[in-house]
Amino acid sequence: MSVNGLVIGLDLCDSYTQVACGGNEKIWMFPTVIGKKKEEDGWRIGQDVYLEKLSDDGIVARGFLSYAWKKDPAAVNEFGFTGQELLQHFLKQVIAKVKQEQNTERILQLVVTLPEVNSQIMDCLLYCADYLDVPRNRFHVISYSESFLYYILSQKKEVWTNQVALFDFSKAGLWYYEMRVQRGGRQAMVTADCQQIENGLTLDLLDTFSGMKQADRMLYICGERMLSKKLFSAILLTGKGFEKTDWSSGFMKLIGKRRKVYAESHLYVKGAALKAADFVAEETAFPYIMICEGRLKATVSMEVLHDERLTQLVVAASGDSWYEAKSIMEFILDQQNELVLQVQPVDAKGIRQIKIPLEGFPPRPNRTTRIRVRVAFSDEKTMVIAIQDKGFGELFPASDAIIRKEIEI
Repeated sequence: MSVNGLVIGLDLCDSYTQVACGGNEKIWMFPTVIGKKKEEDGWRIGQDVYLEKLSDDGIVARGFLSYAWKKDPAAVNEFGFTGQELLQHFLKQVIAKVKQEQNTERILQLVVTLPEVNSQIMDCLLYCADYLDVPRNRFHVISYSESFLYYILSQKKEVWTNQVALFDFSKAGLWYYEMRVQRGGRQAMVTADCQQIENGLTLDLLDTFSGMKQADRMLYICGERMLSKKLFSAILLTGKGFEKTDWSSGFMKLIGKRRKVYAESHLYVKGAALKAADFVAEETAFPYIMICEGRLKATVSMEVLHDERLTQLVVAASGDSWYEAKSIMEFILDQQNELVLQVQPVDAKGIRQIKIPLEGFPPRPNRTTRIRVRVAFSDEKTMVIAIQDKGFGELFPASDAIIRKEIEI
């Protein structure tokens, strides 16, 4: 517990939900299940659902996250609750249990991590933040890739001197993450790539001896392919499949050659808690440009005249969180009939220009048209821009003209 409030990381997935608080070693784990008695208002979550045998005569819901993400208006069960409603009740009970144990009501920062982040998931979780009475500037959502980066960068430097690999073997199958640090620029850049390994590896294989042998061979082949011709300083393992590693002797021997190997079942939630703590720190402990799922992979800028000098105005920078990269700017047009944006991908030297014609605005003398430019992102690759005519005082009143564009960056 913090004197001023809670700094929370929360790993949300279909099977188990985990919670970690900054400055506290404890990890709270709840099966992602919610229920209540038919005639009562009080919800139960996790093990309490099974202890009170609510499945005998009550409402019990599992696997409701996919319904919530899709905004499915259909009821998850016969009692008429949507996935969004169930998720709100579930998160409220999770947070309530942590608050009770930590003896505080105030949340300083709450960072939720999950396998992927898209606009539908973001909308759903932002509604959950409102339901939890957590201000949106204290609520953040990050991908597992980003949690992986925060966790690794908090370790001793010898762990990430070279590349770092992460194998995640869980109910969702096998996922592979790879982190590398690029030094030499004004600011070090850290990247994390992830991919699902479609090799048929499932947790069910671990139920039999022959299945374990098969799973070990499949992992060995995957490890050879992913790790060959690269220099790794550490290999990490996470997920239910790696809670025990005695079934994967061949794979373990392969990844242990001249490398450190770590198993960490709470990696993502610890990474989320580290990010939450960094939000309240006076100075960041992670002074890096981070490129991963959920962050922009290009810088968008435009040339403007400021104090009679041409300067490059950055609209959104590489490494910014796409859903937090929002801006509102106002300009006065000077001999311009188009807005010119420059896009520079982080992995390429070339700069691409995007020109947006300012069509449909009333004709006026030069320097008598003010425009308001709103920029936001619908995902890490798509920028949404709205350009609005604001006129110029009483002499040149604003029109209703708005230009909207979606731009692939």
